[in-house]
Amino acid sequence: MYICQFKTAFTAAVLLAFSSLANAAATDSAAQTPYRHAKEPIGTVRQLYDGKLYPDIQVNTFRNIDRLFPTRTVARGKTVSTLPLSKQPLQDFSYSVDGKTYDLCDVLSMNRVSGLLIIHRGEIVFEKYLLGNNEHSRWMSMSVVKSITATLIGAAIHDGHINSIDDPIVNYLPRFKGTAYDGVTVKHLLQMSSGVAWNETYTDPTSDRRRMLEAQISQQPGAILDLMASLPRAAAPGTVWNYSTGETQLAGALVQAATGKPVAEYLSEKIWSKLGMEADANWWLQSPDGLEIGGSGLSATLSDYARFGLFLLNDGVINTTTGSERVLPQGWTKAASSRQVIGGETVDYGYMFWPLYGRSYAAEGIFGQYLFVDPDKQLVVAMWSAQAKPLNRAGLNEYSFLQALSDHFQ
Repeated sequence: MYICQFKTAFTAAVLLAFSSLANAAATDSAAQTPYRHAKEPIGTVRQLYDGKLYPDIQVNTFRNIDRLFPTRTVARGKTVSTLPLSKQPLQDFSYSVDGKTYDLCDVLSMNRVSGLLIIHRGEIVFEKYLLGNNEHSRWMSMSVVKSITATLIGAAIHDGHINSIDDPIVNYLPRFKGTAYDGVTVKHLLQMSSGVAWNETYTDPTSDRRRMLEAQISQQPGAILDLMASLPRAAAPGTVWNYSTGETQLAGALVQAATGKPVAEYLSEKIWSKLGMEADANWWLQSPDGLEIGGSGLSATLSDYARFGLFLLNDGVINTTTGSERVLPQGWTKAASSRQVIGGETVDYGYMFWPLYGRSYAAEGIFGQYLFVDPDKQLVVAMWSAQAKPLNRAGLNEYSFLQALSDHFQ
């Protein structure tokens, strides 16, 4: 325990001492140099979702997911925003659950964390890369990208491309007239309350989620949207919550149809190029030069995920040297991160974000990917992991860890 704490403090001190050198080089994009992981052996996407990859190949695959499918670039801008290092790095952190005490060493090792970045009041208090990663490594988002796709709907509303959150989606996606999605609104889509039948079970090869994966593997234009259009209705729109990765494909299609631009291009235009991202990201496509996968497949550096968290913390406003630009409607992040009442019941889900305790919330992905925001503590946590299976393999409960982090800070 003491060795781990010493190393953490020492690393932070060294980083602080060389921060001016790092900042001077910040304008150099990681994309301008060869990707150091590009030749690593990787597995297949089926093995990934089945949880059938050995640890070394699994890690290689998670940081090389752009090799599994065609991608579109999410271009960064010309400058990089500095993430300053705190003069008071996180040290001696521990917390207790059921009479047992855990520290950062436990969290990192027991949950197979491959990267952890903690920002408090705009300053880095902890940054650690493991399992062969470094600050230039890209990592898969999995369902974290659902929250990004939903955020782009907010941007499209603010820009006037989408008139209202209560608009029927067939106003923008006429191909869904006469399907189970006829009568579903933008808000229903964001809440996953469409009432359209969907089985999300990753490990069931006959589930809708795996049917969606097979459609993605086919790389046939429109295959996933064809699948979504074939689904039956299970309940009236707005009456039942049912988690559906398929709905995020419609969300991406909605962004593309409303804005007239590829989803990755719109993300770059509105956020990625203006927020001072360190590197280009890339995003899976349903087919070559086709629609982005709205619920998974964005690959980016850890610090850029954290920058997106800071953007959310700032209520969708980007501050630059020339002024401020509001990208999301005022109050959007509060609504998106709040529990929703669906069919008379309160659901622990917002607009593709997971509300936690207080005003905190998270974007979450299988295998242990998290982007956590606590507005009350001005805290952002970006965490990568490589847990053995898609679900239920965390050594320590991530929610308990994140709450303990919030409790630690003033």
